Amino acid sequence: MALNFNQFAVEANSFMKVYAEKLNITDKDKAGRILSSVLHGLREVISTEESLQLIAQLPMFLKAVYVNGWSGHKKQKIKTLIEFIDLINRYDGNTAVHDFESDEITTKYIKITFLALRKYVSFGELNDIRTELPKELKSLIFEEYLI
Repeated sequence: MALNFNQFAVEANSFMKVYAEKLNITDKDKAGRILSSVLHGLREVISTEESLQLIAQLPMFLKAVYVNGWSGHKKQKIKTLIEFIDLINRYDGNTAVHDFESDEITTKYIKITFLALRKYVSFGELNDIRTELPKELKSLIFEEYLI
């Protein structure tokens, strides 16, 4: 299998353009930080096995974002939306105060991120992920998809 890095870049840029538009922001770097933080937050909440099943469905550029910095450390116990938002903010680091201006905006960005992933991730896989999520996060992240 030949790796076509130019095609990966084209696909990534196209996705990020649409993603930034859905977030209603013009700064693609900010959109990238939001995407990365939400995916890394999800990675902390679901099992390694479920992460691997998700990764299998993602295109190469999203696989790279998802696994960047991943280690096998013990997962954190996240049970509430506020804990999940705090986790996402920690992944965003010093820019979180600018990228995620409020809990409401963060919640909106989480929903948009998962809606954007629908392009690549099957309903069955999203439902499997939903099954692993804490009760308070189940409907929040996938409510638009499951309606």
